[in-house]
Amino acid sequence: MIGGGPAGLMAAGKAAAAGASVLLLERMDRVGLKLGLTGKGRCNLTNVAPVPEMLQHFGAGGNFLRAALCNFGNRRLIGFFADLGVATAVERGGRVFPEAGSAVELARALKKWAAGTGVEILTSRRVDRLLVDEGRIRGVWVGDDFYRARAAVIATGGLSYPRTGSSGDGYRLAASVGHTVVAPRPALVPLDTPTGHWSRTLPGLALKNVRCRLTAGGRRIADEFGEMIFTHTGVSGPIVLSLSLRAGDALAAGAEVALSLDFKPALDEKKLDLRLLRDLKEAGKRRIAGVVKGLLPRALVPVCLAASGIDPLKRADQVTREERLRLRLWLKGADIPVLELRPAAEAVVTAGGVSRPEINPRSMESRLVRGLFFAGEVIDIDADTGGYNLQAAFSTGYLAGAGAAAACL
Repeated sequence: MIGGGPAGLMAAGKAAAAGASVLLLERMDRVGLKLGLTGKGRCNLTNVAPVPEMLQHFGAGGNFLRAALCNFGNRRLIGFFADLGVATAVERGGRVFPEAGSAVELARALKKWAAGTGVEILTSRRVDRLLVDEGRIRGVWVGDDFYRARAAVIATGGLSYPRTGSSGDGYRLAASVGHTVVAPRPALVPLDTPTGHWSRTLPGLALKNVRCRLTAGGRRIADEFGEMIFTHTGVSGPIVLSLSLRAGDALAAGAEVALSLDFKPALDEKKLDLRLLRDLKEAGKRRIAGVVKGLLPRALVPVCLAASGIDPLKRADQVTREERLRLRLWLKGADIPVLELRPAAEAVVTAGGVSRPEINPRSMESRLVRGLFFAGEVIDIDADTGGYNLQAAFSTGYLAGAGAAAACL
Protein backbone atom coordinates (compact mmCIF):
# COMPACT_ATOMS: atom_id res chain seq x y z
CA MET A 1 0.00 0.00 0.00
CA ILE A 2 1.36 3.39 -0.98
CA GLY A 3 -0.09 6.15 1.18
CA GLY A 4 -1.50 6.19 4.69
CA GLY A 5 -4.54 8.42 4.34
CA PRO A 6 -8.18 7.29 4.61
CA ALA A 7 -8.13 5.40 1.30
CA GLY A 8 -4.76 3.77 1.98
CA LEU A 9 -5.58 2.71 5.52
CA MET A 10 -8.93 1.30 4.45
CA ALA A 11 -7.34 -0.58 1.54
CA ALA A 12 -4.55 -1.94 3.75
CA GLY A 13 -6.87 -3.11 6.49
CA LYS A 14 -9.32 -4.69 4.06
CA ALA A 15 -6.55 -6.57 2.26
CA ALA A 16 -5.02 -7.79 5.52
CA ALA A 17 -8.42 -8.85 6.86
CA ALA A 18 -8.86 -10.89 3.67
CA GLY A 19 -5.66 -12.80 4.42
CA ALA A 20 -3.00 -10.90 2.48
CA SER A 21 0.37 -9.92 3.91
CA VAL A 22 0.26 -6.12 3.78
CA LEU A 23 2.97 -3.48 4.03
CA LEU A 24 1.85 0.16 4.10
CA LEU A 25 4.44 2.76 3.07
CA GLU A 26 3.79 6.35 4.15
CA ARG A 27 6.09 9.22 3.19
CA MET A 28 5.30 11.26 6.33
CA ASP A 29 6.34 10.41 9.89
CA ARG A 30 2.85 9.13 10.73
CA VAL A 31 -0.31 8.04 8.95
CA GLY A 32 -3.70 9.78 8.87
CA LEU A 33 -2.34 13.32 9.04
CA LYS A 34 -4.77 14.85 6.55
CA LEU A 35 -7.70 12.89 7.94
CA GLY A 36 -7.01 14.39 11.36
CA LEU A 37 -7.33 17.91 9.93
CA THR A 38 -10.43 17.53 7.79
CA GLY A 39 -13.61 19.43 8.52
CA LYS A 40 -11.70 21.97 10.64
CA GLY A 41 -10.70 19.13 12.92
CA ARG A 42 -14.18 17.59 13.08
CA CYS A 43 -14.09 15.31 10.00
CA ASN A 44 -17.22 15.21 7.85
CA LEU A 45 -16.68 11.54 6.99
CA THR A 46 -19.78 10.89 4.87
CA ASN A 47 -23.33 11.94 4.10
CA VAL A 48 -26.59 10.06 4.65
CA ALA A 49 -27.78 10.76 1.10
CA PRO A 50 -28.86 7.63 -0.83
CA VAL A 51 -26.46 6.35 -3.49
CA PRO A 52 -28.28 7.87 -6.53
CA GLU A 53 -28.26 11.29 -4.89
CA MET A 54 -24.67 10.93 -3.74
CA LEU A 55 -23.50 10.03 -7.25
CA GLN A 56 -24.91 13.30 -8.58
CA HIS A 57 -22.48 15.25 -6.42
CA PHE A 58 -19.55 13.78 -8.37
CA GLY A 59 -20.68 15.05 -11.76
CA ALA A 60 -19.13 13.07 -14.61
CA GLY A 61 -17.33 10.84 -12.11
CA GLY A 62 -20.54 9.58 -10.56
CA ASN A 63 -21.03 6.49 -12.72
CA PHE A 64 -17.47 5.39 -12.05
CA LEU A 65 -18.20 5.30 -8.30
CA ARG A 66 -21.47 3.39 -8.47
CA ALA A 67 -19.96 -0.03 -7.72
CA ALA A 68 -17.76 1.32 -4.93
CA LEU A 69 -20.64 3.09 -3.17
CA CYS A 70 -22.94 0.10 -3.58
CA ASN A 71 -20.32 -2.24 -2.11
CA PHE A 72 -19.26 -0.03 0.77
CA GLY A 73 -21.61 2.92 1.15
CA ASN A 74 -22.47 5.36 3.89
CA ARG A 75 -24.41 2.91 6.09
CA ARG A 76 -21.58 0.39 6.06
CA LEU A 77 -19.04 3.12 6.76
CA ILE A 78 -21.03 4.45 9.72
CA GLY A 79 -21.40 0.90 11.03
CA PHE A 80 -17.70 0.26 10.46
CA PHE A 81 -16.70 3.16 12.70
CA ALA A 82 -19.37 2.30 15.26
CA ASP A 83 -17.71 -1.12 15.59
CA LEU A 84 -14.43 0.70 16.21
CA GLY A 85 -16.03 2.70 19.02
CA VAL A 86 -16.50 5.92 17.04
CA ALA A 87 -20.13 7.00 17.33
CA THR A 88 -21.38 9.42 14.72
CA ALA A 89 -24.03 12.14 14.50
CA VAL A 90 -25.96 13.50 11.51
CA GLU A 91 -25.99 17.26 11.12
CA ARG A 92 -27.54 19.76 8.74
CA GLY A 93 -27.50 18.73 5.12
CA GLY A 94 -27.09 15.06 5.99
CA ARG A 95 -23.45 15.55 6.95
CA VAL A 96 -22.05 12.88 9.26
CA PHE A 97 -19.41 13.70 11.91
CA PRO A 98 -17.85 11.81 14.81
CA GLU A 99 -20.15 12.41 17.77
CA ALA A 100 -17.21 13.58 19.85
CA GLY A 101 -16.32 16.11 17.15
CA SER A 102 -12.76 14.84 16.81
CA ALA A 103 -11.16 14.02 13.47
CA VAL A 104 -8.05 12.89 15.33
CA GLU A 105 -10.08 10.29 17.22
CA LEU A 106 -11.40 8.89 13.97
CA ALA A 107 -7.92 8.80 12.41
CA ARG A 108 -6.53 6.98 15.43
CA ALA A 109 -9.34 4.43 15.35
CA LEU A 110 -8.70 3.74 11.67
CA LYS A 111 -4.96 3.33 12.22
CA LYS A 112 -5.54 1.02 15.20
CA TRP A 113 -7.94 -1.11 13.16
CA ALA A 114 -5.50 -1.42 10.25
CA ALA A 115 -2.66 -2.40 12.57
CA GLY A 116 -4.97 -4.87 14.29
CA THR A 117 -5.70 -6.66 11.03
CA GLY A 118 -1.98 -7.29 10.63
CA VAL A 119 -0.90 -4.35 8.47
CA GLU A 120 2.77 -3.46 8.89
CA ILE A 121 3.10 0.32 8.74
CA LEU A 122 6.39 1.93 7.76
CA THR A 123 6.54 5.72 7.92
CA SER A 124 9.00 8.18 6.37
CA ARG A 125 9.10 5.95 3.28
CA ARG A 126 8.57 7.75 -0.01
CA VAL A 127 8.06 5.40 -2.97
CA ASP A 128 10.28 6.51 -5.83
CA ARG A 129 9.55 3.92 -8.53
CA LEU A 130 7.30 1.03 -9.45
CA LEU A 131 8.71 -2.14 -10.93
CA VAL A 132 6.50 -3.49 -13.70
CA ASP A 133 7.45 -6.56 -15.70
CA GLU A 134 5.42 -8.26 -18.43
CA GLY A 135 2.48 -5.99 -17.69
CA ARG A 136 2.33 -6.82 -13.99
CA ILE A 137 3.41 -5.03 -10.84
CA ARG A 138 6.42 -6.71 -9.22
CA GLY A 139 7.36 -4.32 -6.45
CA VAL A 140 8.33 -0.77 -5.46
CA TRP A 141 11.55 1.11 -4.83
CA VAL A 142 12.07 3.37 -1.81
CA GLY A 143 15.46 4.88 -2.43
CA ASP A 144 17.82 1.90 -2.69
CA ASP A 145 15.41 -0.42 -0.89
CA PHE A 146 13.22 -2.72 -2.96
CA TYR A 147 9.95 -4.18 -1.67
CA ARG A 148 8.63 -7.09 -3.68
CA ALA A 149 4.86 -7.14 -4.15
CA ARG A 150 2.28 -9.10 -6.11
CA ALA A 151 -0.11 -6.17 -5.84
CA ALA A 152 0.17 -2.47 -5.01
CA VAL A 153 -2.41 0.20 -4.22
CA ILE A 154 -1.62 3.83 -4.96
CA ALA A 155 -3.54 5.95 -2.44
CA THR A 156 -1.35 9.01 -2.15
CA GLY A 157 -4.01 11.70 -2.37
CA GLY A 158 -3.83 14.73 -4.61
CA LEU A 159 -2.06 18.08 -4.24
CA SER A 160 -4.05 19.59 -1.39
CA TYR A 161 -2.51 19.86 2.10
CA PRO A 162 1.06 19.08 0.91
CA ARG A 163 2.36 19.34 4.48
CA THR A 164 0.40 16.14 5.20
CA GLY A 165 2.13 14.26 2.39
CA SER A 166 -0.20 14.95 -0.55
CA SER A 167 2.33 16.27 -3.02
CA GLY A 168 1.37 14.53 -6.25
CA ASP A 169 3.53 11.42 -5.92
CA GLY A 170 0.69 9.18 -7.09
CA TYR A 171 0.33 11.08 -10.35
CA ARG A 172 4.03 10.68 -11.03
CA LEU A 173 4.01 6.96 -10.28
CA ALA A 174 0.89 6.34 -12.39
CA ALA A 175 2.30 8.26 -15.35
CA SER A 176 5.60 6.37 -15.12
CA VAL A 177 3.83 3.09 -15.97
CA GLY A 178 1.77 4.52 -18.82
CA HIS A 179 -1.34 5.94 -17.17
CA THR A 180 -2.96 9.14 -18.36
CA VAL A 181 -3.18 11.80 -15.66
CA VAL A 182 -5.88 14.42 -16.11
CA ALA A 183 -4.29 17.75 -15.20
CA PRO A 184 -4.63 18.21 -11.42
CA ARG A 185 -6.20 21.48 -10.33
CA PRO A 186 -7.64 22.82 -7.07
CA ALA A 187 -11.25 22.06 -6.21
CA LEU A 188 -13.13 23.14 -3.09
CA VAL A 189 -10.82 26.11 -2.65
CA PRO A 190 -11.33 29.76 -1.60
CA LEU A 191 -11.52 32.45 -4.26
CA ASP A 192 -9.48 35.63 -4.49
CA THR A 193 -11.18 38.91 -5.35
CA PRO A 194 -9.50 42.12 -6.61
CA THR A 195 -7.43 44.24 -4.25
CA GLY A 196 -9.51 47.18 -3.05
CA HIS A 197 -12.85 45.45 -3.58
CA TRP A 198 -15.26 45.66 -0.62
CA SER A 199 -15.24 41.86 -0.30
CA ARG A 200 -11.70 42.10 1.12
CA THR A 201 -12.68 44.57 3.84
CA LEU A 202 -14.79 42.15 5.89
CA PRO A 203 -12.48 39.28 6.94
CA GLY A 204 -14.22 36.86 9.27
CA LEU A 205 -17.76 37.96 8.44
CA ALA A 206 -19.89 34.85 7.94
CA LEU A 207 -23.23 34.77 6.14
CA LYS A 208 -25.94 32.15 6.41
CA ASN A 209 -28.84 31.36 4.10
CA VAL A 210 -27.57 33.33 1.12
CA ARG A 211 -27.67 32.36 -2.53
CA CYS A 212 -24.49 32.69 -4.55
CA ARG A 213 -24.64 32.67 -8.34
CA LEU A 214 -21.53 32.04 -10.44
CA THR A 215 -21.33 33.82 -13.78
CA ALA A 216 -18.84 33.49 -16.62
CA GLY A 217 -18.88 36.09 -19.36
CA GLY A 218 -22.09 37.46 -17.86
CA ARG A 219 -23.89 34.09 -18.12
CA ARG A 220 -24.97 32.20 -15.02
CA ILE A 221 -23.35 28.76 -14.93
CA ALA A 222 -24.03 27.58 -11.38
CA ASP A 223 -25.50 28.62 -8.05
CA GLU A 224 -25.44 27.43 -4.44
CA PHE A 225 -27.43 28.19 -1.30
CA GLY A 226 -26.04 28.14 2.22
CA GLU A 227 -23.11 29.60 4.14
CA MET A 228 -20.07 31.62 3.12
CA ILE A 229 -17.37 33.70 4.76
CA PHE A 230 -15.26 36.70 3.76
CA THR A 231 -11.48 36.46 4.02
CA HIS A 232 -8.48 38.81 3.74
CA THR A 233 -8.11 37.83 0.10
CA GLY A 234 -11.70 37.24 -0.97
CA VAL A 235 -14.38 34.69 -0.14
CA SER A 236 -14.66 31.15 1.17
CA GLY A 237 -17.13 28.89 2.96
CA PRO A 238 -19.20 25.90 1.81
CA ILE A 239 -21.09 27.48 -1.08
CA VAL A 240 -18.00 29.24 -2.43
CA LEU A 241 -15.94 26.05 -2.23
CA SER A 242 -18.64 24.15 -4.11
CA LEU A 243 -18.52 26.72 -6.93
CA SER A 244 -14.73 27.01 -7.06
CA LEU A 245 -13.99 24.24 -9.58
CA ARG A 246 -16.44 25.71 -12.11
CA ALA A 247 -14.98 29.14 -11.42
CA GLY A 248 -11.44 27.87 -12.02
CA ASP A 249 -12.36 26.16 -15.27
CA ALA A 250 -14.09 29.32 -16.52
CA LEU A 251 -11.08 31.46 -15.60
CA ALA A 252 -8.78 29.02 -17.38
CA ALA A 253 -10.98 29.39 -20.48
CA GLY A 254 -10.41 33.15 -20.40
CA ALA A 255 -13.87 34.19 -19.19
CA GLU A 256 -14.61 37.06 -16.82
CA VAL A 257 -15.90 35.37 -13.69
CA ALA A 258 -17.99 36.84 -10.91
CA LEU A 259 -20.21 35.90 -7.99
CA SER A 260 -23.60 37.48 -7.45
CA LEU A 261 -24.90 37.38 -3.88
CA ASP A 262 -28.60 37.30 -3.06
CA PHE A 263 -28.88 38.31 0.60
CA LYS A 264 -32.65 37.74 0.66
CA PRO A 265 -33.27 34.57 -1.34
CA ALA A 266 -36.56 33.91 0.47
CA LEU A 267 -38.04 37.10 -1.00
CA ASP A 268 -38.56 37.69 -4.70
CA GLU A 269 -38.11 41.18 -6.16
CA LYS A 270 -41.71 42.19 -5.56
CA LYS A 271 -41.86 40.96 -1.97
CA LEU A 272 -38.53 42.58 -1.13
CA ASP A 273 -39.74 45.88 -2.57
CA LEU A 274 -42.85 45.70 -0.40
CA ARG A 275 -40.66 44.93 2.61
CA LEU A 276 -38.50 47.97 1.88
CA LEU A 277 -41.53 50.21 1.45
CA ARG A 278 -42.93 49.04 4.78
CA ASP A 279 -39.63 49.39 6.65
CA LEU A 280 -38.96 52.86 5.23
CA LYS A 281 -42.46 54.04 6.12
CA GLU A 282 -42.20 52.69 9.67
CA ALA A 283 -38.76 54.26 10.14
CA GLY A 284 -40.02 57.72 9.22
CA LYS A 285 -37.42 60.29 10.25
CA ARG A 286 -34.86 57.70 11.36
CA ARG A 287 -31.69 57.35 9.33
CA ILE A 288 -31.66 54.89 6.43
CA ALA A 289 -28.65 53.09 7.96
CA GLY A 290 -30.91 51.91 10.79
CA VAL A 291 -33.36 50.44 8.28
CA VAL A 292 -30.64 48.52 6.45
CA LYS A 293 -29.37 47.12 9.76
CA GLY A 294 -32.60 45.15 9.90
CA LEU A 295 -31.73 43.51 6.57
CA LEU A 296 -28.00 42.84 6.77
CA PRO A 297 -25.19 42.20 9.27
CA ARG A 298 -23.90 45.48 10.70
CA ALA A 299 -20.56 45.29 8.85
CA LEU A 300 -22.32 45.14 5.49
CA VAL A 301 -24.50 48.22 6.03
CA PRO A 302 -21.97 50.88 4.90
CA VAL A 303 -20.94 48.66 1.98
CA CYS A 304 -24.54 48.29 0.86
CA LEU A 305 -25.35 51.99 1.14
CA ALA A 306 -22.16 53.04 -0.65
CA ALA A 307 -22.87 50.60 -3.50
CA SER A 308 -26.46 51.87 -3.68
CA GLY A 309 -25.36 55.51 -3.69
CA ILE A 310 -27.35 56.42 -0.57
CA ASP A 311 -26.11 58.76 2.16
CA PRO A 312 -26.17 56.71 5.41
CA LEU A 313 -27.35 59.84 7.28
CA LYS A 314 -30.36 60.30 5.02
CA ARG A 315 -33.77 60.04 6.63
CA ALA A 316 -35.80 56.98 5.69
CA ASP A 317 -38.77 59.10 4.60
CA GLN A 318 -36.51 60.98 2.16
CA VAL A 319 -35.29 57.94 0.25
CA THR A 320 -36.33 58.23 -3.37
CA ARG A 321 -37.88 55.56 -5.53
CA GLU A 322 -34.65 55.30 -7.55
CA GLU A 323 -32.58 54.87 -4.41
CA ARG A 324 -34.92 52.17 -3.16
CA LEU A 325 -34.60 50.39 -6.51
CA ARG A 326 -30.78 50.49 -6.31
CA LEU A 327 -30.93 49.17 -2.74
CA ARG A 328 -33.20 46.31 -3.77
CA LEU A 329 -31.03 45.41 -6.75
CA TRP A 330 -27.90 45.23 -4.55
CA LEU A 331 -29.60 43.08 -1.93
CA LYS A 332 -30.67 40.64 -4.63
CA GLY A 333 -27.46 40.70 -6.66
CA ALA A 334 -24.29 42.16 -5.14
CA ASP A 335 -21.55 41.41 -7.66
CA ILE A 336 -18.08 40.23 -6.61
CA PRO A 337 -15.46 39.81 -9.37
CA VAL A 338 -13.36 36.65 -9.07
CA LEU A 339 -9.66 37.22 -9.71
CA GLU A 340 -8.28 33.71 -9.24
CA LEU A 341 -8.40 30.57 -7.14
CA ARG A 342 -6.25 30.15 -4.07
CA PRO A 343 -3.33 27.70 -4.56
CA ALA A 344 -3.91 23.96 -4.69
CA ALA A 345 -2.13 23.66 -1.34
CA GLU A 346 -5.13 25.42 0.25
CA ALA A 347 -7.74 23.28 -1.49
CA VAL A 348 -9.84 20.76 0.42
CA VAL A 349 -9.76 18.45 -2.61
CA THR A 350 -7.83 18.24 -5.88
CA ALA A 351 -9.67 17.71 -9.14
CA GLY A 352 -8.05 15.70 -11.94
CA GLY A 353 -5.90 12.63 -11.46
CA VAL A 354 -5.54 9.14 -12.93
CA SER A 355 -7.96 8.79 -15.84
CA ARG A 356 -11.11 6.88 -14.90
CA PRO A 357 -11.41 4.85 -18.15
CA GLU A 358 -8.02 3.29 -17.34
CA ILE A 359 -9.32 1.88 -14.03
CA ASN A 360 -11.78 -0.98 -13.55
CA PRO A 361 -14.56 0.59 -11.41
CA ARG A 362 -15.55 -2.79 -9.91
CA SER A 363 -12.13 -3.47 -8.43
CA MET A 364 -10.10 -0.23 -8.80
CA GLU A 365 -7.46 -2.25 -10.68
CA SER A 366 -5.49 -0.65 -13.46
CA ARG A 367 -6.54 -1.72 -16.94
CA LEU A 368 -2.92 -1.25 -18.03
CA VAL A 369 -0.93 -2.96 -15.28
CA ARG A 370 -2.15 -6.11 -13.58
CA GLY A 371 -1.97 -6.02 -9.81
CA LEU A 372 -1.86 -2.21 -9.65
CA PHE A 373 -4.81 -0.53 -7.94
CA PHE A 374 -5.84 3.04 -7.20
CA ALA A 375 -7.91 4.52 -4.38
CA GLY A 376 -9.04 7.95 -3.25
CA GLU A 377 -8.18 11.41 -4.46
CA VAL A 378 -5.41 10.22 -6.80
CA ILE A 379 -8.22 9.14 -9.17
CA ASP A 380 -9.94 11.73 -11.36
CA ILE A 381 -12.99 12.06 -9.08
CA ASP A 382 -14.16 14.92 -6.91
CA ALA A 383 -17.39 16.19 -5.39
CA ASP A 384 -18.69 19.27 -3.64
CA THR A 385 -18.77 19.66 0.13
CA GLY A 386 -20.85 17.47 2.40
CA GLY A 387 -18.78 14.37 3.17
CA TYR A 388 -18.89 12.90 -0.32
CA ASN A 389 -15.17 13.02 -1.03
CA LEU A 390 -14.19 11.13 2.10
CA GLN A 391 -16.90 8.55 1.43
CA ALA A 392 -15.38 8.04 -2.04
CA ALA A 393 -11.94 7.60 -0.47
CA PHE A 394 -13.19 4.93 1.93
CA SER A 395 -15.31 3.18 -0.72
CA THR A 396 -12.59 3.04 -3.37
CA GLY A 397 -10.08 2.01 -0.70
CA TYR A 398 -12.35 -0.87 0.33
CA LEU A 399 -12.62 -2.14 -3.27
CA ALA A 400 -8.92 -1.67 -3.94
CA GLY A 401 -7.99 -3.57 -0.78
CA ALA A 402 -10.29 -6.45 -1.66
CA GLY A 403 -8.93 -6.54 -5.21
CA ALA A 404 -5.31 -6.40 -4.09
CA ALA A 405 -5.87 -9.25 -1.65
CA ALA A 406 -7.46 -11.36 -4.37
CA ALA A 407 -4.49 -10.69 -6.63
CA CYS A 408 -2.11 -11.93 -3.93
CA LEU A 409 -3.92 -15.07 -2.82
